[in-house]
Amino acid sequence: MRYGFHRLVKLRILFQDACYVAVDKPAGLLVHRSPLDANARVFALQLLRDQLSQPVYPCHRLDRPTSGVLLFALDAASLRFTQQELAAQSCEKTYRAVVRGWTKDFGQIDYNLRSEEPPHKVQSARTDFRTLQRSEVSIPVGRYPQARFSLLELSPVTGRKHQLRRHLAHVRHPIIGDTRHGDGAQNRFLRSHCGEQRLLLRATSITFTHQKTGSRIVVDAGPEESFERILKRLALA
Repeated sequence: MRYGFHRLVKLRILFQDACYVAVDKPAGLLVHRSPLDANARVFALQLLRDQLSQPVYPCHRLDRPTSGVLLFALDAASLRFTQQELAAQSCEKTYRAVVRGWTKDFGQIDYNLRSEEPPHKVQSARTDFRTLQRSEVSIPVGRYPQARFSLLELSPVTGRKHQLRRHLAHVRHPIIGDTRHGDGAQNRFLRSHCGEQRLLLRATSITFTHQKTGSRIVVDAGPEESFERILKRLALA
């Protein structure tokens, strides 16, 4: 899938004070420069820096095709504090995803993941999930006479690269629209039935401790037009 963003795009700000700013990152926008796509010219870091006319520092990452809450620090002390909190698994992040098939009501995926970068070490990884809705669309997909979907709330306990996408693929409920770890037949169905192609994964909220005040801050992304439109087409809303 090709993405295109203009340097004058304005990011939707979800939270801002003297130490932090959180934005709603659109699907397809890289957080910062990456050797994975040398042709990309526009990045969330660059857009937000220009929008606020000051340096910004990403506290964490979101995959390029994932939309939703992205938190930046506005000074080195806040960045260091929040990255330490993330490493200690003290931040709470939630996501919504549409996956293939009908999932259990709730559970935890506890499955170690091999690092995708050298030295290829194995890392522990855990993801909690809760099923919010299930649906069935009476259109054959691949070898199945109907298409079944589940809308999940995901809470990663650890923060490994592509953790949610890899964990859902491991339990045979891949995220719809995932071109790397997903189901090709389901992805083609998404394009033909919904008229668009995107990863159905959205970072819906983050809860973190404020570096200066010590208070817990909750940032919620709210609904996204594209995501909600697809949920309706898949009878999940």
